[in-house]
Amino acid sequence: MENNLSIEELRKQIDDIDTQMVKLFCERMQVAAGVAEYKRQHGLPVLDSNRERQLLAKVADMAGEDFGGYAKVLYSNMFALSKSYQQGILSGESRLCKFITETMEKTPRLFPEVARVACQGIEGAYSQIATQKLFDLPQITYYRSFADVFDAVEKGECRYGVLPIENSTAGSVTKIFDLILSHRFYIVKSYRLKVDHNLLALPGTNIEDITDIYSHEQAINQCAGFLKQHPDIKVHVCANTAVAAKMVADTGRKEVAALSSRDCAQLYGLKNLAPSVQDMGNNYTRFICISKEPEIYPGADKTTIMAVTSNTPGALYSLLSHFFAHGINLTKLESRPIPDRDFEFMFYFDIDVSIYSPKFYTVISELEKLCEDFRYLGSYAEHLG
Repeated sequence: MENNLSIEELRKQIDDIDTQMVKLFCERMQVAAGVAEYKRQHGLPVLDSNRERQLLAKVADMAGEDFGGYAKVLYSNMFALSKSYQQGILSGESRLCKFITETMEKTPRLFPEVARVACQGIEGAYSQIATQKLFDLPQITYYRSFADVFDAVEKGECRYGVLPIENSTAGSVTKIFDLILSHRFYIVKSYRLKVDHNLLALPGTNIEDITDIYSHEQAINQCAGFLKQHPDIKVHVCANTAVAAKMVADTGRKEVAALSSRDCAQLYGLKNLAPSVQDMGNNYTRFICISKEPEIYPGADKTTIMAVTSNTPGALYSLLSHFFAHGINLTKLESRPIPDRDFEFMFYFDIDVSIYSPKFYTVISELEKLCEDFRYLGSYAEHLG
């Protein structure tokens, strides 16, 4: 269709339409408040799925073939906002928001300097380095696996556990998400540790002597470029970078090496044959400190949540729109399969908003009511090393 109007004239038309739309939207929300009051008086639920489906079909038909799909998206979001507003009127402060404020009140003002902490691996592991950044005087107990760390916190052997949850180049440690959820633990602090992988071997060894390299799977992935330069060297996965370094030291064999930290070179008397062999210079691993009991310390500006949406088109989009509507930055989105439900997923979110912000409580309250399942996994401060 030919258009002879200038861009200024077209924008003026849009501004006029937007003025009307905002006025009508506010009127619609006011009527929704009346609907909420009626439902309260008559004991009716907020959600009426049948009416919602009918309305979506109606607006799509009214909008016509060109705009029917867009109209359904627009009205789906409006329905979500209307339901959230009605829920707020009917229930007041949500159960979860009350839990969060009560947790803040009972948590000490200062994060403990001394605590018994569980780590996976052995002395020299990156988890140990991160733990010493989080605590001034940690009493560290080492465990064989991530699951063992969770069990130690569950049984009260340690108050906290420190575990890697994601790497800036290799991605997430998905097993940790599953363990947090199954144990119903909380994240109370986080630390981003700069990771520096080095090729360590016995003194007197040259790189030409090496036939086998050992390390953790993620460290191997992060050093793919270096390993590609040495195609004849066999690469072996082991439980931990520090375990690899100790094994090289214990074998007494000069043909084996480990990809590990500089700390391990000094700790196990090894020679650094090739420093900083990771592919990316800005290689960081994010470690989380977990606790069985909820704790929210002053300065908490990051929150991790888990949500399950309905398995319908636009459900995740509707959930994400709440973050956008309140101006909250989403720094992580991770999907994990739901046990015993084929091809259905739960989603983990990291949101970047202060625990003291009113919009934090607004969006938490909205999402709690919107999702099939919603879990709060902690609010905490994250430090960068």
